[in-house]
Amino acid sequence: MSAPLFIKVKPEDNVAIAVQDIPQGTQVLAGVKASSLIPQAHKIALRAILKDQPIIRYGVVLGYAKDDIAPGDWINEHMVILPESPALDHMPYGVNLVPMDKLPEPPVTTWMGYKSPQGPAGTRNLLGIMTTVQCVAGVARVAAERIRRELLPKYPNVDGVVAITHPYGCGVAINAAMAYIPIRSLQNILRHPNFGGEIMVLGLGCEKLTYERLLPPEDITPENCLTIQDCHGHDEMMAQILAMAERKLQKLNTRRREPLPLSELVVGMQCGGSDAFSGLTANPSAGYAADMLVRGGGTVMFSEVTEVRDGVHMLAARCVSQEVRDRLAAEMKWYDDYLAQGGVDRDANPTPGNKKGGLANIVEKAMGSIAKSGVSPIVEVIGPGERPAKKGLIYAATPASDIVCGPSQIAAGIGLQLFMTGRGTPYGLEIAPVVKICSRNEMKENWFDMIDISAGQVATGEKTIEEVGTEIFRYMIDVASGVKKPYSDQYGFHNDMCIFNPAPIT
Repeated sequence: MSAPLFIKVKPEDNVAIAVQDIPQGTQVLAGVKASSLIPQAHKIALRAILKDQPIIRYGVVLGYAKDDIAPGDWINEHMVILPESPALDHMPYGVNLVPMDKLPEPPVTTWMGYKSPQGPAGTRNLLGIMTTVQCVAGVARVAAERIRRELLPKYPNVDGVVAITHPYGCGVAINAAMAYIPIRSLQNILRHPNFGGEIMVLGLGCEKLTYERLLPPEDITPENCLTIQDCHGHDEMMAQILAMAERKLQKLNTRRREPLPLSELVVGMQCGGSDAFSGLTANPSAGYAADMLVRGGGTVMFSEVTEVRDGVHMLAARCVSQEVRDRLAAEMKWYDDYLAQGGVDRDANPTPGNKKGGLANIVEKAMGSIAKSGVSPIVEVIGPGERPAKKGLIYAATPASDIVCGPSQIAAGIGLQLFMTGRGTPYGLEIAPVVKICSRNEMKENWFDMIDISAGQVATGEKTIEEVGTEIFRYMIDVASGVKKPYSDQYGFHNDMCIFNPAPIT
């Protein structure tokens, strides 16, 4: 089967994207020849588009033509006038709800996980060491390495040790209005299900983020907390940390995987380094897997406020109630105001890499980003670092930046993340495994040993979204169950815990 020259999404679209580079002079359609080289994933005009007329892809107005565009012209970001953002007032809700029995059935209904005292089950069995302040980060990292080397071999049922370091705790406006966001995030990360309910916190002794702000009173004990300013020198400090760690490891070593229903699994959806294929291959395939998990009773979170803002009305239509719609609008409004305060223009997203991959503006990116949520009803909206109270499809309102989105989803309790990319990234999370899914075969061929699954065959017509989505689902279950390890974990490619902090620093 030969791959098509281009992909047109909806009948009303007046542009299409190139499946491969289209050489100048190539006959694309009757009366339409490529007027120049059209790079892979970039848009070609299928008919004349006059100045100020809409440029349409996904059946959606991406923007308006700055100048006349002839059939066969290459349309890039410099040729498109950005439209206004959709209004947040009075968005219709509950008008596009797909019934549960219309979602695809999962091929399996159980997985092997660790029961957790903190809500959903864990996908890993880890010792987590949290710091109250960045000043202790070096101590935590050194201690974690010693624990791995000196103690972990004695406890074969423990998967690893994670030093949860972060750039918060001192020099911060701890009582500022928005300080609850980073504090909540750290509180919830500390109680991640992969830590098995064991708490280990290293403090300095002079920070603003005290134990009282992280833990309930009953957990502030010498068994859980160590203030290193109280230690008599380096050797005593390390001895106390390792002794505390060993007591925790002894408990964690008793944990075992057991068969669990899909309702105990929480999966995050994120995309980074997107391209124009992402919304056609990787994201909808992952969305299909997400729908399978929701059908099976599991929980799926998708995020990235700026990457869905221009499709917010589509999300509102999938909200199950007015309450959920109103929370969605409120989170969007909060972020609009946050960006306006910083003088950020909407076109700060997409990134240069996104544009190189054919994404002209944030509207086009939003259409692709939303696809990773599948078609399930949205049952709840939560803020950054907040834990969900319901099961099903959740919108977790986080920044789009990968480095803070991931930790925000970790705080929300994900046991695993599906990460879609068209440009490539070594991104990973130490607390929960990350499955990397690429949008183009070329990406997989280039990063053959860093990308877990390619959805590129959807673009070439070799596979369907349903086939790739099922492949993703099966791989996701294997990773969650500890049967398979994604490349980011094999290599130890793990990002820092960058906590979203909109509050002032003093």
